[in-house]
Amino acid sequence: MNTKQVASNNKYNLWIWIVSIAIPVVVAILFTVRIPGVERMGFLPPIYATINALTAIVLIMALIQIKKGNRKTHERFMKLAIGLSVMFLLMYVVYHMTSDSTKFGDINGDGMLTDLESSALGMIKYVYYFLLFSHILLSVTVIPFVLITYVRAINGDFKMHKKIAKITFPLWLYVAITGVIVYLMISPYYS
Repeated sequence: MNTKQVASNNKYNLWIWIVSIAIPVVVAILFTVRIPGVERMGFLPPIYATINALTAIVLIMALIQIKKGNRKTHERFMKLAIGLSVMFLLMYVVYHMTSDSTKFGDINGDGMLTDLESSALGMIKYVYYFLLFSHILLSVTVIPFVLITYVRAINGDFKMHKKIAKITFPLWLYVAITGVIVYLMISPYYS
């Protein structure tokens, strides 16, 4: 890595950490905010689940393209994946600013999980909660990885880009895929 790349990477590092911390903090704060006079936007979850599915497909397509040596196409797919992830996040936040969280297993849709409803779920609730918590944890964790990987590429530091992309790719793909699975598991309980 040359001196110019090091200086450029260092310039971005502060912003990467600021953004990586700010996004989860702002999202957590916005979850406590309700937009007055706005109806529940129940149409958003299937849309943002679809965006997660598209993100997974785009990530796989980007990987295929770089393996074929198509750097420009890979770059386009990666920019699209970042754009899709931003769209997902915006819709997810808007949904939660207009709607109460849906409880997994809440068959009657009253917003409370009774012992009977919980016991009816059996072991599947543990699978759901594992996927949900790992999805949430890794969705926060992947932010700096995506940003660092992207900065390494735009700075032309392809050796370091490739090295960190080997970590970023599976994390991001896991987040995208589990987002879809979590949606499919909880969708019967949306009221």
